[in-house]
Amino acid sequence: MPILPAEPDIFPDDLLQQDEHSQQCPDQWWALYTLPRREKELVRRLRSLGIAHYAPLIRRRHRSPNGRMRTSFVPLFSSYVFLRGNESQRYEALRTNCISRCLEVDDQTQLVHDLQQVRLLIGCGAPLTPESRIGPGMRVRVRTGFLAGMEGTVVKRRGHQRLLVAVQFLQQGASVELDDCQVEQLG
Repeated sequence: MPILPAEPDIFPDDLLQQDEHSQQCPDQWWALYTLPRREKELVRRLRSLGIAHYAPLIRRRHRSPNGRMRTSFVPLFSSYVFLRGNESQRYEALRTNCISRCLEVDDQTQLVHDLQQVRLLIGCGAPLTPESRIGPGMRVRVRTGFLAGMEGTVVKRRGHQRLLVAVQFLQQGASVELDDCQVEQLG
Protein backbone atom coordinates (compact mmCIF):
# COMPACT_ATOMS: atom_id res chain seq x y z
CA MET A 1 0.00 0.00 0.00
CA PRO A 2 1.36 3.45 -0.89
CA ILE A 3 2.36 5.87 1.84
CA LEU A 4 0.23 8.50 0.08
CA PRO A 5 -2.05 8.03 -2.93
CA ALA A 6 -0.71 9.03 -6.33
CA GLU A 7 -1.34 12.66 -7.22
CA PRO A 8 -2.13 13.75 -10.77
CA ASP A 9 1.10 14.36 -12.66
CA ILE A 10 -0.45 16.15 -15.63
CA PHE A 11 -2.82 19.08 -15.98
CA PRO A 12 -5.05 19.19 -17.97
CA ASP A 13 -5.46 15.48 -18.64
CA ASP A 14 -5.33 15.94 -22.44
CA LEU A 15 -2.27 18.23 -22.39
CA LEU A 16 -0.11 15.95 -24.54
CA GLN A 17 -2.90 15.34 -27.07
CA GLN A 18 -3.44 19.04 -27.84
CA ASP A 19 -2.46 20.17 -31.34
CA GLU A 20 1.01 21.70 -31.03
CA HIS A 21 0.83 23.36 -34.45
CA SER A 22 -2.31 25.36 -33.69
CA GLN A 23 -1.96 29.03 -34.69
CA GLN A 24 -4.54 30.14 -32.10
CA CYS A 25 -2.38 28.87 -29.20
CA PRO A 26 0.86 30.85 -28.75
CA ASP A 27 1.81 28.79 -25.69
CA GLN A 28 5.20 27.14 -25.56
CA TRP A 29 6.90 24.49 -23.44
CA TRP A 30 9.39 25.30 -20.69
CA ALA A 31 11.52 22.93 -18.62
CA LEU A 32 11.42 24.14 -15.03
CA TYR A 33 14.38 23.05 -12.91
CA THR A 34 13.11 22.99 -9.34
CA LEU A 35 14.81 23.49 -6.05
CA PRO A 36 15.75 20.14 -4.46
CA ARG A 37 12.76 17.89 -3.68
CA ARG A 38 10.21 20.55 -4.66
CA GLU A 39 8.71 18.92 -7.77
CA LYS A 40 5.41 17.84 -6.17
CA GLU A 41 4.98 21.15 -4.38
CA LEU A 42 5.44 23.00 -7.68
CA VAL A 43 2.93 20.69 -9.40
CA ARG A 44 0.34 21.37 -6.68
CA ARG A 45 0.84 25.12 -7.01
CA LEU A 46 0.68 25.06 -10.82
CA ARG A 47 -2.54 23.03 -10.67
CA SER A 48 -4.09 25.54 -8.24
CA LEU A 49 -3.09 28.38 -10.62
CA GLY A 50 -4.58 26.52 -13.61
CA ILE A 51 -1.26 26.37 -15.46
CA ALA A 52 -0.71 23.41 -17.82
CA HIS A 53 2.16 21.13 -16.75
CA TYR A 54 3.54 17.58 -16.77
CA ALA A 55 5.83 16.00 -14.18
CA PRO A 56 6.04 12.23 -14.79
CA LEU A 57 5.78 10.22 -11.57
CA ILE A 58 6.74 6.57 -11.22
CA ARG A 59 5.98 4.02 -8.53
CA ARG A 60 8.99 3.19 -6.38
CA ARG A 61 8.99 0.27 -3.94
CA HIS A 62 11.50 0.04 -1.11
CA ARG A 63 11.90 -1.73 2.19
CA SER A 64 11.55 0.35 5.36
CA PRO A 65 14.02 -0.09 8.24
CA ASN A 66 11.49 -2.31 10.03
CA GLY A 67 11.26 -4.60 6.99
CA ARG A 68 7.93 -3.53 5.50
CA MET A 69 7.58 -2.88 1.80
CA ARG A 70 6.66 0.75 1.07
CA THR A 71 5.41 2.24 -2.16
CA SER A 72 5.85 5.88 -3.03
CA PHE A 73 5.47 7.97 -6.16
CA VAL A 74 8.63 9.80 -7.18
CA PRO A 75 9.50 12.04 -10.14
CA LEU A 76 10.95 10.18 -13.11
CA PHE A 77 13.11 13.21 -13.92
CA SER A 78 14.43 14.51 -10.64
CA SER A 79 14.05 18.30 -10.29
CA TYR A 80 12.18 18.78 -13.60
CA VAL A 81 8.62 19.85 -14.31
CA PHE A 82 7.47 20.67 -17.84
CA LEU A 83 5.21 23.72 -18.20
CA ARG A 84 3.15 24.76 -21.22
CA GLY A 85 2.05 28.34 -21.21
CA ASN A 86 2.74 31.92 -22.13
CA GLU A 87 5.16 34.41 -20.57
CA SER A 88 2.74 35.51 -17.85
CA GLN A 89 2.09 31.88 -16.81
CA ARG A 90 5.82 31.24 -16.73
CA TYR A 91 6.22 34.30 -14.53
CA GLU A 92 3.46 33.04 -12.19
CA ALA A 93 5.30 29.70 -11.95
CA LEU A 94 8.55 31.49 -11.10
CA ARG A 95 6.74 33.33 -8.29
CA THR A 96 6.06 30.01 -6.49
CA ASN A 97 9.64 30.03 -5.13
CA CYS A 98 10.01 26.37 -6.09
CA ILE A 99 12.08 26.95 -9.24
CA SER A 100 15.84 27.26 -9.54
CA ARG A 101 15.87 28.10 -13.25
CA CYS A 102 13.64 28.03 -16.31
CA LEU A 103 14.94 26.49 -19.52
CA GLU A 104 13.55 27.28 -22.96
CA VAL A 105 12.77 24.27 -25.13
CA ASP A 106 14.23 24.70 -28.61
CA ASP A 107 12.44 21.80 -30.32
CA GLN A 108 8.87 21.94 -29.01
CA THR A 109 7.60 19.14 -31.25
CA GLN A 110 10.37 16.76 -30.18
CA LEU A 111 9.72 17.45 -26.50
CA VAL A 112 6.00 16.71 -26.87
CA HIS A 113 6.82 13.49 -28.73
CA ASP A 114 9.26 12.43 -26.01
CA LEU A 115 6.80 13.25 -23.22
CA GLN A 116 4.07 11.27 -25.02
CA GLN A 117 6.43 8.26 -25.18
CA VAL A 118 7.25 8.60 -21.47
CA ARG A 119 3.54 8.78 -20.60
CA LEU A 120 2.88 5.62 -22.61
CA LEU A 121 5.71 3.80 -20.82
CA ILE A 122 4.40 4.85 -17.42
CA GLY A 123 0.86 3.91 -18.43
CA CYS A 124 1.80 0.35 -19.40
CA GLY A 125 2.66 -0.38 -15.76
CA ALA A 126 6.12 -1.82 -16.39
CA PRO A 127 8.65 -0.92 -13.68
CA LEU A 128 10.71 2.05 -14.89
CA THR A 129 14.11 3.11 -13.64
CA PRO A 130 15.45 6.61 -14.17
CA GLU A 131 18.64 6.40 -16.21
CA SER A 132 21.41 8.88 -15.69
CA ARG A 133 23.78 9.93 -18.45
CA ILE A 134 26.64 10.03 -15.97
CA GLY A 135 29.24 7.39 -16.75
CA PRO A 136 32.90 6.55 -16.18
CA GLY A 137 35.34 9.32 -17.07
CA MET A 138 32.85 12.19 -16.69
CA ARG A 139 33.58 15.21 -14.51
CA VAL A 140 30.93 15.72 -11.83
CA ARG A 141 30.14 18.00 -8.88
CA VAL A 142 28.52 16.75 -5.67
CA ARG A 143 25.18 18.58 -5.23
CA THR A 144 24.01 17.42 -1.80
CA GLY A 145 25.27 16.02 1.46
CA PHE A 146 28.37 16.81 3.45
CA LEU A 147 30.52 16.73 0.29
CA ALA A 148 28.40 19.33 -1.55
CA GLY A 149 30.51 21.43 -3.92
CA MET A 150 33.35 18.93 -4.34
CA GLU A 151 34.28 18.04 -7.90
CA GLY A 152 35.73 14.83 -9.22
CA THR A 153 35.77 12.23 -11.97
CA VAL A 154 33.56 9.18 -12.12
CA VAL A 155 35.87 6.21 -11.85
CA LYS A 156 33.54 3.23 -12.09
CA ARG A 157 29.82 2.49 -12.02
CA ARG A 158 28.70 -0.24 -9.67
CA GLY A 159 25.19 -1.61 -9.66
CA HIS A 160 22.29 0.50 -10.84
CA GLN A 161 22.35 3.54 -8.56
CA ARG A 162 25.86 3.83 -7.17
CA LEU A 163 28.89 5.78 -8.39
CA LEU A 164 32.47 5.74 -7.28
CA VAL A 165 33.86 9.28 -7.60
CA ALA A 166 37.50 10.30 -7.38
CA VAL A 167 37.99 13.67 -5.73
CA GLN A 168 41.33 15.31 -6.36
CA PHE A 169 42.94 17.41 -3.62
CA LEU A 170 46.59 18.23 -3.02
CA GLN A 171 47.32 16.26 -6.21
CA GLN A 172 46.35 13.02 -4.53
CA GLY A 173 43.28 10.93 -5.02
CA ALA A 174 40.52 9.92 -2.70
CA SER A 175 37.30 8.20 -3.52
CA VAL A 176 33.85 8.02 -2.04
CA GLU A 177 30.77 6.12 -3.04
CA LEU A 178 27.77 8.35 -3.89
CA ASP A 179 24.24 8.00 -5.27
CA ASP A 180 23.46 9.22 -8.80
CA CYS A 181 21.07 11.81 -7.43
CA GLN A 182 23.85 13.45 -5.43
CA VAL A 183 25.98 14.46 -8.42
CA GLU A 184 25.59 16.62 -11.51
CA GLN A 185 27.61 16.51 -14.68
CA LEU A 186 30.00 19.40 -15.30
CA GLY A 187 30.28 21.19 -18.65
